[in-house]
Amino acid sequence: MKKILSSFIVAVVLGSSFFAMDANVIDGVDEKAGKIMDQVEIQSQFGDEDYSATVSLIIEKPDEATQQMKYKLFQRSSQDQFSMIQLFPEADKGTGYLQDGDNLWVYDPIGRKFSHSSLKEQLGDSDTSTGDLNNNDTWRDDFQITGFEKGMLGKYSVYIITLEAITTEPEYAKQVEYVRTDYPVTLKVEDYSANGRLMRTQLLPKYTKVNGYYIPTQIIQRDEVNKGEQTQILISEVSFTNIPDKVFTKAYLENIN
Repeated sequence: MKKILSSFIVAVVLGSSFFAMDANVIDGVDEKAGKIMDQVEIQSQFGDEDYSATVSLIIEKPDEATQQMKYKLFQRSSQDQFSMIQLFPEADKGTGYLQDGDNLWVYDPIGRKFSHSSLKEQLGDSDTSTGDLNNNDTWRDDFQITGFEKGMLGKYSVYIITLEAITTEPEYAKQVEYVRTDYPVTLKVEDYSANGRLMRTQLLPKYTKVNGYYIPTQIIQRDEVNKGEQTQILISEVSFTNIPDKVFTKAYLENIN
């Protein structure tokens, strides 16, 4: 899944179904699915509001010591801008990430230089990519809905929505989202390869409400290929305070140290 948070930060109210044909929903699939995904995504991008948060990663692998990483994240979806600074561990402190449009740059504070990177690149030894934490993209650019049904996930009634990639941008060829039927909160996501193999399962057991948005405070990413490996994402210190323009510049990342 290219962007975890764009599917996870949601509004309470679900809009009415489309009346026009939806080009991103294949024939035979209820077009209500597209409306649900739109509601999830629109709210995740926060309109014209700036968004910042502290993101902690806890990485667990069999027979290895638990690793921890921490980042400060800044997002301005209205201008397709995203930046992130590593706070921990100390050895990597000051590593910066900057997206401006289609470009993603990574700043090395030791070598004091930038390198061009991809949103698909993993953060350290985790199961999390930069794209997982970036809410700026839209599902309609990269996916088509190929399946839609109702089911149960534990005690929750859910819509089960299958999306398949129509470009090479997504990290996974297919994802299946489990969205609550009472309001569009994603509880689970399954990420599949092009040959249909389950690669990763993501669970979202906890949310908090800030500024009218439901934001996940805990995301568990389970590696289905390397059993026993998982990354837990903890989101805290959420804010919608205006962010200075300089935060979305290379100069800011160079001088933050």
